[in-house]
Amino acid sequence: MKELLGVLLKDLPCYLYSLGRRRSGYLSLRNRHERLELAPDGSGYRCDWRWTSDLHAPKILPFLGRWLMRRALADHPIRRLPQPESVAESPKVSFIIGHRGRARLPHLLATLESIAGQQNALIECIVVEQDVEPLLLGRLPGWVRHIHTPPPVADMPYARSWTFNIGVKQARGQILVLHDNDMLVPADYAAQITHHVRQGHEVVNLKRFIFFLDEVYTHNFFASGADLVDATPTSIMQNAEGGGSIAITRAAYDRIGGMDESFIGWGGEDNEFWERAQACKVWPYGSLPIVHLWHSSQPGKFQTENPTLRHYRELSSLPIAERIGRLVTLGQGDMAGPHGYGRDYG
Repeated sequence: MKELLGVLLKDLPCYLYSLGRRRSGYLSLRNRHERLELAPDGSGYRCDWRWTSDLHAPKILPFLGRWLMRRALADHPIRRLPQPESVAESPKVSFIIGHRGRARLPHLLATLESIAGQQNALIECIVVEQDVEPLLLGRLPGWVRHIHTPPPVADMPYARSWTFNIGVKQARGQILVLHDNDMLVPADYAAQITHHVRQGHEVVNLKRFIFFLDEVYTHNFFASGADLVDATPTSIMQNAEGGGSIAITRAAYDRIGGMDESFIGWGGEDNEFWERAQACKVWPYGSLPIVHLWHSSQPGKFQTENPTLRHYRELSSLPIAERIGRLVTLGQGDMAGPHGYGRDYG
């Protein structure tokens, strides 16, 4: 009751005011103890705290989450198309997605449809399938490039960094979007990334809110194409820095050493990458919504002492320049397997 009263008295007036405005004032919504920094051009906000957080008020009053998601998607709609309206021979933006198994095939296909719905941007998409057998063969849209990378040993945990390094080597665009297979993006995502790169930025993080759908709505979305504007998100994440989807120029990616392939299994590689990315010119001001489709948790995510997160903490204690200097000398992105797997880590 105390929690409900706090939201009614302190949060609800802010939500009603921000969501009721015609302009994008809702982008400033946050938890009471949090601080936001407005972008120089007024287009979005940087979260002035470490790690992610969920908006609290919509968990107590779910209609606020539904309203916020509806407003964000009205301004930045998600379009689902079977293929792009025009296929670029010389793409500017390369979406790279890693994938394993059959369980998330519906998620992947829906994600690809949202990428195909991009407007005012020359794009391509590469799916790197890290699995013993090429289960995606013949299942992807014709406009998507499929790369099969069998792990060096059948029981190797999923190595996200390795998939991205493989995909980057095959990408034709000068802007790379490292993207997860369960996230729907708005139709102006690639165009806004391109705009900020043209302004001189090398790393672009436009995620303001990530709306997480529940299991039932996700299944209905797959089965009947349920309208996203009718969904009530279970949580709304802020400050997802390097995770989920991040854009970086090819030159910057190479300069900071790419993704670190010493991460084998779930967690930590995106945080470590984001730290090294701070050596570049970064646009960290979120302004766009992303919709996250429900799936069961990753193996090891809730492990008490996750080895990859421990590995991240060890690396994070080292100077960024030292980490970059080590990675740029390695031959990463080898189809045979992650660099050093089975020797110095793994």
